[in-house]
Amino acid sequence: MDFLTDPVFLSRVQFALTTAFHITFPTLTIGLALFLVVLEWLWLRTHDLVYYRQFRFWAGLFAVNFAVGVVSGIPLEFQFGANWGPFSATVGNFFGQILGFEGTMAFMLESAFLYIMLFGWKRVGPKMHFFATIMVAFGSSLSAFWILVANSWMQTPSGGHIENGIFVVTDYLAAVFSPDLPLAFSHMYLACVELTLFVIGAVSGVNILLRRNVPFYLTSFKLAAAAVVVIAPLQALVGDSNGQEIGRLQPAKVAAIEAHWDTNKPGTGAPWNMLAWPDPDAEDNVFQIQIPYALSLLITHSPTGIVPGLKDFPKNDRPPIVLPFYAFRLMVGVGFAMIAVMAWTLWAWRRGALTPERAPGQGKLFYAWTLMAGGAYLAVLMGWITREVGRQPWLAYGLIRTGEGHSPLGAGEVGLSLAGFILAYAVLFSLFLFFMAKLVRKGPDMDALPPAAHAAK
Repeated sequence: MDFLTDPVFLSRVQFALTTAFHITFPTLTIGLALFLVVLEWLWLRTHDLVYYRQFRFWAGLFAVNFAVGVVSGIPLEFQFGANWGPFSATVGNFFGQILGFEGTMAFMLESAFLYIMLFGWKRVGPKMHFFATIMVAFGSSLSAFWILVANSWMQTPSGGHIENGIFVVTDYLAAVFSPDLPLAFSHMYLACVELTLFVIGAVSGVNILLRRNVPFYLTSFKLAAAAVVVIAPLQALVGDSNGQEIGRLQPAKVAAIEAHWDTNKPGTGAPWNMLAWPDPDAEDNVFQIQIPYALSLLITHSPTGIVPGLKDFPKNDRPPIVLPFYAFRLMVGVGFAMIAVMAWTLWAWRRGALTPERAPGQGKLFYAWTLMAGGAYLAVLMGWITREVGRQPWLAYGLIRTGEGHSPLGAGEVGLSLAGFILAYAVLFSLFLFFMAKLVRKGPDMDALPPAAHAAK
């Protein structure tokens, strides 16, 4: 239990807790903003009232999610200065700029147009309102971009060097567009969209089963299902490419994720451990279920590709193993389950089961969507655990160790703030569930009409 008196460990737990709590809100915000753009575009194109009412209903859920995301995200940036002061002092001239861009360039843009999107129907015309909705979606996406710029730089620091204890930027574009960024951002952005689609499908499916406004919710369910047909397989392809890139940039992380100890010899393939229980002290797995050649195929796309083992790296440079190993498998498992539910939905749709008359009888299908909505949140969290724990023992990979970047705080101080965050976030999450449930129970206003300026002419 010595780790409970280790302030570095407690600070890592605190940052992990606040990040895990916060990340659940922006993921849905980003996807819902895009969904609102699609709904308003359909409304402007068809002037079918169902799309206007869809927009008004989902915009309410967006607003609550956005508000809680803002409140829960504030403590994250303060922790860099409070708990990770030496790290901030070393890289703040670049890292702080990036976080500042997220606040001033992305969050302020999103916030500035949010009021118009939510309450401006009677104050602006159709084109201006649609522009505001697009800007909200663009701002939320831009926010995700800058956050991934910061995190990807921590994964693959580039564009400068440390001189006299300060990170000196020599190539700003190289620092911003670090090697990890393109695929990492793509993978995370698709995760936001995929999570949102399953949440929309789950909310719609439950209401269909309860026979509440079945035609209304069947419309939103079909829109989500049609998009999932594209997004779910695309996410799997991007995830595969991202895995190969990590194998090139962070081979120790891949070895830890796969509990792969010994580098395969030339001409032989590295096996993939489907299941295993790693023993870091013995540098081996207590048990393992393997598929021959599969790891080489996954990481190099060659059955005999070389995959470095953990024993190739000094012990003090190796990441933890058990947590990323199982987190990664949970993430991938959920991803394949989503593809299976997508295929099931297509089959049901094709045989005519998704009509207003028959859809309320598709209980198993809609329960699967509800399960996958929860699974989507789990997959996002497991992906970030894999990504962040796999980066250890580095704050900036190969540049600054985690212990070197920690502030001189005691375990008691960090433990007290950690307890405070747990209590505050428990209250905040309870309020979030209360208001979201209230909006879902209330349902859409089926009598809502657009202002005269927005009506069909």
